[in-house]
Amino acid sequence: MGCGASGGQRGVRGLPARAGLLALVLTFVADQATKLGLYFGTDLVLTQPWRYGPFADLVVVWNRGVSYGMFQQDGAFGRWLLVALSLAAALALGFWMMRAGSRLLAVALGLIVGGALGNAVDRAVYGAVFDFVHLHAGGWSWYVFNVADAAIVAGVIGLILDSLIPSAEGRARDNAAPRA
Repeated sequence: MGCGASGGQRGVRGLPARAGLLALVLTFVADQATKLGLYFGTDLVLTQPWRYGPFADLVVVWNRGVSYGMFQQDGAFGRWLLVALSLAAALALGFWMMRAGSRLLAVALGLIVGGALGNAVDRAVYGAVFDFVHLHAGGWSWYVFNVADAAIVAGVIGLILDSLIPSAEGRARDNAAPRA
């Protein structure tokens, strides 16, 4: 069966989209709440790092680039270009999310879109993204990240998992195929 416009299929397609929208909203709210709470509601800026055992710190890092600090942008053009690219990607992925055929796919896309929008707001308002979680162990150190970044990574993992899980339509087609 294809992606027809029948009422039954449209209703089924709506369930994953709602789960995706919920993931998007929860991601965006959690991201902005943690950033605003830590930056304006604490003295983290003055007293960093806050140590949480031998493996985690809260710090303040302003990331003017994209993931992992790549493509640092100091000027207004680069800043607004990254905002525009983030919004364009969020829009395209949002359309995909609304048409997703599985809850896993929709939630994965919602996590990515929510994270992209959270970081785009930072970049538009502050000129950089507020990152604050630093994981490390011994001599190993991971990049500093935030809730949006973690959601984007989780969303990408969800996309990979979704691509590995056979669809219901594919399973039905395989079951209907004659056996030799």
